[in-house]
Amino acid sequence: MSNIAGRVREVFRGDQRVDADALIARLDAVRRFLTAVDGLLPDTDLVPAHTLVERAGTRLALSRDHTVLALAGATGSGKSSLFNALAQLELSPVGVRRPTTGVTHACVWGPLEGANHLLDWVGVLPRHRFVRESALDADDETALHGLILLDLPDFDSVQRSHRLEVDRLLGLVDQVVWVVDPQKYADRVIHDSYLREFHRHREVTLVVLNQADRLPPAEVPRVLDDLRRLLDTDGLTGVPLLATTAIDPAGMVGLRNALERTVAERQAALRRLAGDVDTVVAGLDELVGSARPADEPDDTAVNGLNRALAGAAGVPAVTEAVERAYRHRAGAATGWPVVRGWRRLRPDPLRRLHLPGPAGDHADPAESLVAATSVPDPTAAQRSALGLAIRAVADRAAADLPAAWPGAVTSAARSRLGDLPDALDRTIAGTDLGLDRRPLWWRVVGGVQWLVTLAAVVGLGWLVLGYALRALGLPALDNPMVGQVPLPTVLLLGGLLAGLLVAALTRPVVRWAARRARARADQRLTARVAQVGDEYVLTPVQIVLGSYAQARDALRDAARR
Repeated sequence: MSNIAGRVREVFRGDQRVDADALIARLDAVRRFLTAVDGLLPDTDLVPAHTLVERAGTRLALSRDHTVLALAGATGSGKSSLFNALAQLELSPVGVRRPTTGVTHACVWGPLEGANHLLDWVGVLPRHRFVRESALDADDETALHGLILLDLPDFDSVQRSHRLEVDRLLGLVDQVVWVVDPQKYADRVIHDSYLREFHRHREVTLVVLNQADRLPPAEVPRVLDDLRRLLDTDGLTGVPLLATTAIDPAGMVGLRNALERTVAERQAALRRLAGDVDTVVAGLDELVGSARPADEPDDTAVNGLNRALAGAAGVPAVTEAVERAYRHRAGAATGWPVVRGWRRLRPDPLRRLHLPGPAGDHADPAESLVAATSVPDPTAAQRSALGLAIRAVADRAAADLPAAWPGAVTSAARSRLGDLPDALDRTIAGTDLGLDRRPLWWRVVGGVQWLVTLAAVVGLGWLVLGYALRALGLPALDNPMVGQVPLPTVLLLGGLLAGLLVAALTRPVVRWAARRARARADQRLTARVAQVGDEYVLTPVQIVLGSYAQARDALRDAARR
């Protein structure tokens, strides 16, 4: 039997210590990850991370002087006998009836008071807690002081509540000793459902082949070799593997030595949490990947968005109205004064859209509470183009992101779509279209028109007065001559012809200036509309991209270095 006790295939790797501060930093990185992705990724994908943060915080706040170690195994593996043999007391029931262990029992080495908070958190009932203290032991049990040994229910129990209890406790304990027996050590349930899931917790996993006394001594190495092969397949390469027997104290020496070393190191809780972080980070890695998105959305997509926004905002209609309004106002300022009144009877094109009319003429403030402008609503084609442009921005921005993120980017891009029409309307209404000031040349031309008109009026009046005097038989006026033409006639005809000539010369200049005014208005409106797109579409997208970058950096920090 001493050969069985000495069959230790691996030793605990106590040289791989976990720094508590580094572990806390990794957990904080997981918290930062959760903050960054809050509301962006499905909650179901984040449950393990939230559970880790909660459990780790609680475990680290509780005693670090205790090591919670669980004996887990299938029905008939003898783990309760192993539990009693380690405690050297009959604490957990052993019998023929299966399953024997229906509830978790705990044995504490050292004072129970210091372990009660941990046992409360783990969920072991007070009546199932025992203390391994005896005056007869002297210092024999000192090496295990701080150990909390749990005997779990059978994980293959026919009672579902037992299996659920095992699964719950396996997520809380610091270290697990998997107990298998020579008959069922290759059972697929323990390997597929449990051992394989612990491949990232190798440092807190120990496997014992119990009841080794039932094998011929020559068969023990062969069975252990086969079990080692299965563990390697499960990803548990290097996990300590012992042969034990509860009926002979010599068959417990290897396991007890391993437990004493675990207790002395005070590393099991930290290693368990480090393994939990590894598991969570591995599960989250596919949500984040290593892609580094562009800081800004694609320029081509942004330009397309700005064009679509301009169309939906009615910029073409407004700029056309600006051109017509410029010509209307220029004509009113530079045209022949005799017909200017007729032009003023025609409404200003911008006034029709509830945009600023002639110099300082604005829409009624009460009216603006209902609608900022009367720019025509976007057509179905324009709305469709805007939707496609927003989708293009989102698609380009999320092109290099993992599969979990494009949906979040698209949702962000469309998150304020319902507010866009009012925002665009207010922007159009509040944009300076560049028509508030009357150009100086308008004043000059207008002054010239008034002068020539005045000359024509003076000439007309002079001629009328001469005809009136002759009709009354009074002496006629002595009209100065300009060559062979009387001066009043020169003033009248010259004023009329000069007015028509100035108007004819001014008309192409007005058309050219109106086109320039339209171009300036288009530039200003497009820039203001782009600002709306930046605020309502691009900024939400950039926020998501920033959250992705933060999540990626946080997960990188959470990964074990």
